[in-house]
Amino acid sequence: MTKQSIFGRISQLVRANINALIDQAEDPQLMLDQMVRDYTNSIADAEAAIAETIGNLRLLEDDHREDVEAAREWGEKAIAASRKGDELRAAGDASGGDKFDNLAKVALSRQISAENEAKAAEPQIAAQTDVVDKLKSGLNGMKEKLVQLQNKRSELVARAKTAQAQKQVQDAVKSIDILDPTSDIGRFEEKIRREEAVVRGQAELAASSLDSQFNELDDLGELTEVDARLAALKAGSSQSAIGG
Repeated sequence: MTKQSIFGRISQLVRANINALIDQAEDPQLMLDQMVRDYTNSIADAEAAIAETIGNLRLLEDDHREDVEAAREWGEKAIAASRKGDELRAAGDASGGDKFDNLAKVALSRQISAENEAKAAEPQIAAQTDVVDKLKSGLNGMKEKLVQLQNKRSELVARAKTAQAQKQVQDAVKSIDILDPTSDIGRFEEKIRREEAVVRGQAELAASSLDSQFNELDDLGELTEVDARLAALKAGSSQSAIGG
């Protein structure tokens, strides 16, 4: 993944509106789990890319320091060669003086070359430093966003568990609501009432049977009394006949 693409990815993830994404998700918990995985993987990619970018920047800075140091050293050599040439020329050695002046020119040429290389690297170092700073800032933003995601997921899971527990409590309360005819107790009470009604029906049938038996006894009693009176009449008639 190039620096440009990882920077774009970091910017996209940092700008992501977690709450808006949650509102749009069919299953927020699954969405957050996926986002946590994506952010974690992207952070790992970003860290690798940033480490490489920082490494390249440090190499540029090392080369720049070497060029600056080389320019300084070649400048000192140019000064030393020029002085030596002047000394030889003052001593009457024109050839020696020219030789060291030529060496001074070579040293100056190399000093200029080192200075140009150092100067050419400076814009690149500045640009690379800016990229590294932005990548670091973006990476920190991603890490903060990851913490938000993890906290949001924990909050969402806790809320889901609380809602489930509340539902279970409500279901339990409903199941023991004696005023609710659809509850378990309501159905059990209705069953008992029906059984009690059957017993009452059986009792009424039994009572009807006893009443009929007692009615038969009453009828039998009436017949017995009639026979007794008939017998008395007969006996009375017999006494009247004897007396006559």
